[in-house]
Amino acid sequence: MVESSSVYTPTTKYIITAKFEVEGVVEKPDVVGAIFGQTEGLFGPDLDLRELQKSNRIGRIEITLRSERDKTFGSIKIPSSLDKASTAIIAAAIESIDRIGPCAAKITLEKIEDLREEKRKKILEKAKEILKNWVLESSPSSEEIIREVSNVIKASEVCSIGPEGLPAGPEALEASSIIIVEGRADVINLLKCGIKNVVGIEGTKIPQTIIDLCKNKEAIAFLDGDRGGDLILKELLQVADIDYVARAPPGKEVEELTPKEIMKQLREKIPVEQLKLENHILVKPTLPKEILETIKELKGTLEAVFFNEEGKTLARMPVGELAEKIKDISNAYYLVFDGIITQRILDLAEAKEIKVIIGDRISELAKIPVNIKVLTFSNLNQA
Repeated sequence: MVESSSVYTPTTKYIITAKFEVEGVVEKPDVVGAIFGQTEGLFGPDLDLRELQKSNRIGRIEITLRSERDKTFGSIKIPSSLDKASTAIIAAAIESIDRIGPCAAKITLEKIEDLREEKRKKILEKAKEILKNWVLESSPSSEEIIREVSNVIKASEVCSIGPEGLPAGPEALEASSIIIVEGRADVINLLKCGIKNVVGIEGTKIPQTIIDLCKNKEAIAFLDGDRGGDLILKELLQVADIDYVARAPPGKEVEELTPKEIMKQLREKIPVEQLKLENHILVKPTLPKEILETIKELKGTLEAVFFNEEGKTLARMPVGELAEKIKDISNAYYLVFDGIITQRILDLAEAKEIKVIIGDRISELAKIPVNIKVLTFSNLNQA
């Protein structure tokens, strides 16, 4: 990609780029002098650089250089409005220069860039964007026609992935992000909008294929705006690494949304961390019996207890010593304490790779790490 500059006139077609190495220290005027001096008269006035610059068929030559260890290195850029053959001759002439100033030099052609090709690419990308927005902003009557006609086409784009045969778009496996919806009808509706990195759950149990996809991709859960969507979201967050959540409007299903509604809901997706902050808790894991019993004993004691993943007690201490002594704890999975869960405690627990924190209350938090589940005693009573 060539940076735009006043050097390049509107008629510039090509940019010749070459690099040079000089056996000595030279300055820009030496390079300019070599270019004009050693190419002068080689091919007659029609291809003389000075004459070509006067007629604006060759632009101002750009030179960058640096000197180190008694050598000079740099690059040359020459804008050309000539045809391909003439531009190639100019490039070959530049490459033939063997001295710059009093020093031996070697110039090597790196590339000849077609600015019109870059312009064509930009126009093509802009045309795609215009067409996409045009389709989304179609009138309702046109939208219904598109929906009916595209049912035949888009349905054929639905693929099956994984051992479960999940319905998905053709880019679900290759794309860097994935949109997870509830069923096949939702997949088809997103395909009609040109969204191809979509996969359907097809049931209430989260398939292993979706869990695996979420490990290496940015994952967006796009679910119905009803209780069924709530339940699927709760289970999805327990087993998969979800980054964002988008929902259909209350009472609506993803499969019945218009293209404009789909794009709007996806634009308004919420990061999972923000969702946790708003609700304090989204996931209530199943806790070992020993931990549940300890929670009942801890109320009113102002004590903290660390457990490993199996529920075995690792350490017990006053809450006042928690921030200091947590640094000495190893292999802890659960932290339960009769106190307030603060941002400092969360950050210390994340550093020790603790996965579940249970406290009496939650203070105002800036963020909850995605790999920590936060619970309160009252949350567990409601579970």
